[in-house]
Amino acid sequence: MSKQVFCFFYVLKNTAGEVIDQSDEGSPISFLEGAGQIIPGLERQIVGLKKGDKKTVNVAASEAYGERDDSLIAKVERSQLPTDSVKVGDVFRGGPDEDAPILTVTEVTATHVVVDANHPLAGEDLVFSIEMGDIRSATAEELTHGHAHGPGGHHHH
Repeated sequence: MSKQVFCFFYVLKNTAGEVIDQSDEGSPISFLEGAGQIIPGLERQIVGLKKGDKKTVNVAASEAYGERDDSLIAKVERSQLPTDSVKVGDVFRGGPDEDAPILTVTEVTATHVVVDANHPLAGEDLVFSIEMGDIRSATAEELTHGHAHGPGGHHHH
């Protein structure tokens, strides 16, 4: 059976009901089935829905961005940072390649900075309100590239 591309609109809330993120109006999110483009707990519940279906999906932290891992928190000397003007909440990549972890500054002292490489939503149970858009068979190009392409094909930069 061929792999499917699923397009959907969503509103993401935490368990307190606060909106964390949502798709842009008129611009659904697309993903290639099995390609790891969206969190596993969400993908598993979307596969099998039909166009126009609306569903509230609860995803436990373990099936979303994982539990918080204290070993991903580090205290770094300020002199090791690329800039001196650092404040709590700043986000930067922990290395030159795009696979380097994203670090969030959680504490700043005169000599040190504490950075956290956990995903900002690690340890959070998530609630998605989903509305399904188009579902179609993946193209050969999408299967080769390992991800869904938007309308009009995909343009590598």
